[in-house]
Amino acid sequence: MKANSIHLMVAILCSVSTSAYAASAGVGGEEAGLLIWALIGFGVLVVMMQAVPAMVMLYAMLKGVFAPADTTVVAPKA
Repeated sequence: MKANSIHLMVAILCSVSTSAYAASAGVGGEEAGLLIWALIGFGVLVVMMQAVPAMVMLYAMLKGVFAPADTTVVAPKA
């Protein structure tokens, strides 16, 4: 019984995937229009605008890490 149900499930899945593949075979892909390219360009612009402050912050952090330390240390008086 279990083997028969497995074979039945495999047959159903194969027939469904075959019909979906056959239905999409005749569909031609439309080329991306101007709106799609504008959306992609806007996304790239947003990422680049976020990268500029990130680079400034990275530069400031590296400058602070590699700067010479202050040698004058004053201990508080008790």
